This record gives sequence, C-alpha cells and structure tokens, in this order.
Amino acid sequence: MNSLLIAGTTSDAGKTTVVTGLCRWLARQGMRVAPYKAQNMSNNSMVCADGAEIGRAQWIQAVAAGAEPEAAMNPVLLKPGSDRRSHVVLMGEPWGELTARGFLTERVELAKAAFAAYDDLASRYDVVISEGAGSPTEINLRQSDYVNMGLAQHTRAPVVVVGDIDRGGLFASMFGTVALLSAEDQRLISGFVVNKFRGDVSLLQPGIDMLTSVTDRPTYGVLPWLPELWLDSEDALDIPARRTDHDPDVLTIAVVRFPRISNFTDLDALAVEPTTSVFFTASPAEVRDADLVVLPGSRATTSDLAWLRETGLADAVQARVAAGRPVLGICGGYQLLGGAIDDPYGVEGGGSHTGLGLLPVATEFAPEKVLARPAPTAYEIHHGVVGVTGDAEEFPGGCRTGVVWGTIWHGLLDDDAARHAFLTEIAALAGKRAPDGTVSFAALREDRLDRLADAIDEHLDTAALLRLIEKGAPSGLRFVPPGAPVLSVP
Repeated sequence: MNSLLIAGTTSDAGKTTVVTGLCRWLARQGMRVAPYKAQNMSNNSMVCADGAEIGRAQWIQAVAAGAEPEAAMNPVLLKPGSDRRSHVVLMGEPWGELTARGFLTERVELAKAAFAAYDDLASRYDVVISEGAGSPTEINLRQSDYVNMGLAQHTRAPVVVVGDIDRGGLFASMFGTVALLSAEDQRLISGFVVNKFRGDVSLLQPGIDMLTSVTDRPTYGVLPWLPELWLDSEDALDIPARRTDHDPDVLTIAVVRFPRISNFTDLDALAVEPTTSVFFTASPAEVRDADLVVLPGSRATTSDLAWLRETGLADAVQARVAAGRPVLGICGGYQLLGGAIDDPYGVEGGGSHTGLGLLPVATEFAPEKVLARPAPTAYEIHHGVVGVTGDAEEFPGGCRTGVVWGTIWHGLLDDDAARHAFLTEIAALAGKRAPDGTVSFAALREDRLDRLADAIDEHLDTAALLRLIEKGAPSGLRFVPPGAPVLSVP
C-alpha cells in the first residue's frame, strides 16, 4: 500500500506542515517519496521545470522529498478570481473557469484526472503522502468528494487527522471529525496529531487519553509551536504571520494586501534578511511612510486596481513616488504601475483601464497563459503581456524609471545576488543599513525543511506512522456514533 493521507480538522490546521515534514523525514530513511494533493485552492502557485503549474505548497513538499515537482502532485489547482468563480488548472495547464455551483457538476471529470494522477505517482514512488483539503468531514460535499475521504477510499490509505490546538476546541473538533463520518469512512481514520502546542505536554495528556477512549484511535504525537519554521504558503490565511518585529534601524517594507493577492511568497526572501522588517497592509498611511512599498501579484488585476483607488492606496503610492520614495511591482503589481491595461478577450471581464502611470509600460491580456522559467529562481504565470512603451532602464523581467521598479518575474528576489543588490540601493535611498550579502535564501529553506523533519522525528511516533504507511489502517476500529449515511458516489 505505502500511502498515508494527512487530513485536518480545519483549513490551516497544519496539514501542509506535517506532509512537508514527513516527506523530508521519509526521504532521510532512503525512500522515494512523492507528495500529493488532489485539489488545491490557492493563488500561490509555482511553475515546474516542464512548464506545468502546481500549488506552491506541493512544490515545496516535492523539494522536501528530493523529488522533481510535477503536475501529478497537484492535478487540480483552483485559483479564485472572485468569491464565486475560480480559474482551474488541470494537470498543470489552464482548463477553464468554474463557478461555485458548477463545481458540483464538474467534480466527476476532475476526480477522474486526480485519481489517475495519484495512481501514476504510486506506480513510480515508494511512498505517496497525500494532503487533504479543508476538513475530511465536509458532509455537504461527501457525495462527490475526491480530495479527502473520497481519495482515501480510492487509495485505501489510512488517514491521520491534524488539529491546531492554538485555535481552541481541539478535542471537540477531532471527535466530531470522526463522529460525523459514515462507518465506511471511519474505518480509515487511524488517529490524530496535535499541532502548535505551547507549554507542558503532560497537561494535555488527560485530553489525549479521553480522546483515545471515546474514539479507539491513538494520538501519534504533539508538535510544538514552531513559528520560525514557516513554509511556502497556500493561501492568505498565513499572511499575518509574515510580519517581522519593527526596528527603527532596519528597512520597513510594506506589501499592499490586495483582495486577490497571489504569489506573495515572493516576499519571503525579503523577510529573512536581518536588515528588513516586512509587513502586509491596506493602510494608506503605512504605504506612505514605509521605506519600500511592494505591489505583489494579483489574481484579479483590474479589480484590485479599482480597489487601490477606492481605498486611497493609489494616491498614497503616487505621492510617495513623487517624493522620491521607492516602489516595486511584481507581475500584477507591475501591470498596475503602468499606463493602459487592455482586456480585449475578456480574461478579467473585458474593457480598457488606466493604471497608476508610474512606469512607461502597457498591458494587454491574452487568452493564453504564459508559464515559463526564465531564470534559475524566477518563474512567470500571467495572462497580461507587458510591453515597454517609453524610456526606461532595464530590470530583470521588466524595467525601471527613477525610484519605481517593475518585473513580471516571480521569484526574482529568491536569487541572493539580485536581492542583495536591490536592497543595497533601497537602503541607500532610505539612509539605512544595507544587507551584508551573507544570507542564502536557498540554504535557509533547506535548513527549515531539515528542522521540520527533526521535529517530526522528535515529537511524533514515526515507527507507528511507518506501520500505517506500510500496512494500512488497523482493522476493527470502533464505530463512533452517530456517523453519517453512506452516500452513493458517482
């Protein structure tokens, strides 16, 4: 069997963290490991070496496993463009748009592709560690589920449920996760992992013992609070954790938090520099006062442009540039800094729009998405094609005029030399300390992955988890009432 599905009581419970740590830990044991998530909903994505687009979390999980990231590791990627509509990436390529209601009828086709991708990975790797989505007890969606228990039934994989104790209500949510599943699904729920615990673990033990007594399922360990081991994020839930402590002697970098922000992992490399303080904001005052402002990627560029103007942020950005204070635009942010933004094919609803006019560039949306890897750390994901229309200096993936920089490349600042050079100029403009050039972002990422695997090794019962992976869910697990009726699955 050699598979395991990590589910969670909620979104952001720690599924990604546990899967990533397990991938690195299993790879250390000499196993060929593949991460897998049937469906990811995220505007943070990455381009693989072959040009396929997958969720950023699955990309970093593949890095942790020492595997080449590929489309099969995240066969369905939903990129929300509004509250009711998402762009669908299927097997790494654009597939179309999906509405919230239409999603119920399209799941059969997506499920077939997702299951085929899993079967392909399982035929080529020793172990496949799957990550669920949201909660496995989404009983309103169970009939057509292929991400959580539907996937577990297809693969016959044992399921371990992760819960975030920092949120409160941990034991109730773990019990309820089991008790609202059908008897058939409950047979695969094999135990629990507690995440983000702070304090003396012995104080938690009575609750763990009671949970075992009422569910007949063990807790495989308690992971401590590990704020310093943040990983490449899936969604905007993790944005507040990115703010670093303010120090008047370091560069303050304000990142505009668009309603449809995407690929904000671009800022991770800035945040690890000891000479910077990075924070996300929607405050015009903070945008005016920061040493550097970054307009990040956007999944809905023209909609976020309107939001900039409605909130007064557009005026704040233009005022700081007039005062000689620097601004950087990345991908959608780069497009917003230009002039004309035309959408003749209706990619974002159509029409012509006028950007902030701070760079001599124009953008036209094309129906074909550009997916490319133009440099070792850089990648492109965009429909908007940007052209330089006036005098400007060259900048990798874009251009620069005065104190305004723009690039269509994501990941540019992951390159240590590029990041150090850029921040050195920003520091000179602000009269503050420049980075010393010793920080290696790639090395720090590897260190985080190793330390996460160390935490898995120290705090989880890895021997018991290996038995689950090799032998499957234990037989004879107790049914926890009331359960749910068995639904016919298409």
